[in-house]
Amino acid sequence: MSDEFSNHYADLLAGRYDCVDRIVLNAYNTLCYTPGGFRTWWRRLYGSDDNLDDAHLMRLAGRFSRRVRGFATAHEISVVECGRGERKHHLAEEYLAAHPGTQGLFLILVARAVAPVWEVTRSRSGVLVRLTAKKAFVNHYSFHIMDPDWGHLTIKMSGHPPFGAQIILNGHEYVAAQARKAGIAFAKEGNCFTHLSNATDLARVADTLSEERMIGQLALVCDRWIYSCCLCFGVQTADQERTGFRFQYSVYQLEYSRNLLFTVGRQLEQVFQGLIDRTRSRLHVRQLKTIFGTKARPHRRRGEQGSTAVVIETPRYDLTMFQLHFGKLTLKVYTKGEHVLRCEAIAHNATALGCGRVLPRFPRLVARLRGMVERFLDTVWYLDHAFVADTVLEQLPEPAQVGHTRVGGIDLNKARIRVVVAAVLALAVVPTGFRVADLVAYIHSRAPALASSYGPRQAAYDLKKLRAKGLLEKKDRTRRYHVQPAGLRTLAALLVLREHVIKPILAGATIPKMGRKPKTWTRVDAHYEALRQEMSALFADLGLAAA
Repeated sequence: MSDEFSNHYADLLAGRYDCVDRIVLNAYNTLCYTPGGFRTWWRRLYGSDDNLDDAHLMRLAGRFSRRVRGFATAHEISVVECGRGERKHHLAEEYLAAHPGTQGLFLILVARAVAPVWEVTRSRSGVLVRLTAKKAFVNHYSFHIMDPDWGHLTIKMSGHPPFGAQIILNGHEYVAAQARKAGIAFAKEGNCFTHLSNATDLARVADTLSEERMIGQLALVCDRWIYSCCLCFGVQTADQERTGFRFQYSVYQLEYSRNLLFTVGRQLEQVFQGLIDRTRSRLHVRQLKTIFGTKARPHRRRGEQGSTAVVIETPRYDLTMFQLHFGKLTLKVYTKGEHVLRCEAIAHNATALGCGRVLPRFPRLVARLRGMVERFLDTVWYLDHAFVADTVLEQLPEPAQVGHTRVGGIDLNKARIRVVVAAVLALAVVPTGFRVADLVAYIHSRAPALASSYGPRQAAYDLKKLRAKGLLEKKDRTRRYHVQPAGLRTLAALLVLREHVIKPILAGATIPKMGRKPKTWTRVDAHYEALRQEMSALFADLGLAAA
């Protein structure tokens, strides 16, 4: 593991591994997604497009439904109609728990969802005038399959041509199947390994998910089931070969996790709760929704460029979760069971990763998510382990130079600089870096008094001063700023010293005696009280009056 957080707590760990979690692939036939291409395929299927109309398209969808139900009845497979908002994967999990050793297709769920369909317009004389693609709510059939290599996978297919589909796989299921073949003993609870006999060997198996050969493995498992188990209900196998109906695959959603298995559950709780308690005050992002409470998903208006939110929440099932939302990317750190701490990067739409999403790009997408996890853990660790050298306080106010430009120093006694430093720390966790506009928006939300006088020009100058001290770096092509590791530790330490050490001590030293002890009394409160008493005595001996 190349991140500082994992290496720092390595002595407390019984093992650790990285794994690709949820994989969602889109399956599509490019020929059938254009009007001309769809007419070409229809002619191959029926010999001409004279019968290409809405009625025949509906008949094709009705035949798909009848064949599915007839096949399910003949092979004693349950077909369940699902309502809106119903958690369909729970039905499959209950079935698998009641029927161990299941193989192949074992459950079909039917629900309505939006899918592209074709609408045919003909003239009065019967001439085909126009083929129009539109989105409509139609029946989708979720085929739940138990594969020998990938475990439980789901293929969700529309019953209407062009028969678009999604394949949902789980990397933990694949690793579990390969670990059994390799003779690696493990204990698994849900989507997580909780105990490992050989963590190194299992980590080596999990790493195969990011290799180039996994492209062929993914295409193989999709082809194995989608033609013979799903598409055959709409287009028979012979017609598939005669018309050349073949699916292409692209990555739609992807999750990547780093899992740390602590030897003692109590140590895990101490490490994680201490991490949250110390870093939450240094990550003041504008959409800080919830601290230790349930949170609804933030509403995102259409056309919005993206939203950033830091969330610390405790759901009903006694799990503490620390989340960062940025547009269609999410970073999480949470406890998984009694001994596992998981850091997870989620791409809700692979386009947000900026490296394409066709299936051959799968290893590159995994590498991007792995980099996000490592940078996030490094950022959190540096914020938690702040450090400032004894010469920094003297060097910061001194002028510096960036290229040929001379800039002023950094004076933390000024309120504007303190707000800027707090903003830089809060924006340091953004996986793609932050822009000048992000800093300005943060300043306006956190310090309304500066809103009228603080704009992009002032923000760019303040960031240039931080760059001159080696605390920031700027990516020239993207115009985004990234905080250096040493800069994170230094800026966090400076704010902690001023806001949580010097300021409280000076404020408490003038109080002759503390009143009634509060109900909630932490170790930090005890330290503050001891310092207050000692500082009051020191001020009296030195003849220093603090007002």
